[in-house]
Amino acid sequence: MPQANNDQMLHLLCDTVVSMVRRDGPDLSARQLAVFLTCYLRDGAHTVRGLAAELKVSKPAITRALDRLGELDLARRKVDPLDRRSVLVQRTLKGSSFLREMRAVMAEASGTRPARAERASASVERITRRAG
Repeated sequence: MPQANNDQMLHLLCDTVVSMVRRDGPDLSARQLAVFLTCYLRDGAHTVRGLAAELKVSKPAITRALDRLGELDLARRKVDPLDRRSVLVQRTLKGSSFLREMRAVMAEASGTRPARAERASASVERITRRAG
């Protein structure tokens, strides 16, 4: 049974990625998506150094991913006022909207009721606004 569950998750991932690629909007690489989702789904302040350590990739790789996310206004960087050597990664309204869209696409791909996905999205939006 675990193999069937893993296959279901892979099909959900495939359906979600295909839907995201087909729609109008940002087309993110796997690395960019990993950085984006880490920033939006994991609580706490995120730094370039911390993201590199957490994702086990180089700081320049994180910087390139953040460059793209910044171009798309899905995240922004800001110098940490407490430690000017450190760069904080901040969420944006457009990024929160993109995450909400991803949730809706995944809900549709998995057959989850849209109302439930909307309630979950609204909760995350409120949390994001407080954290950002």
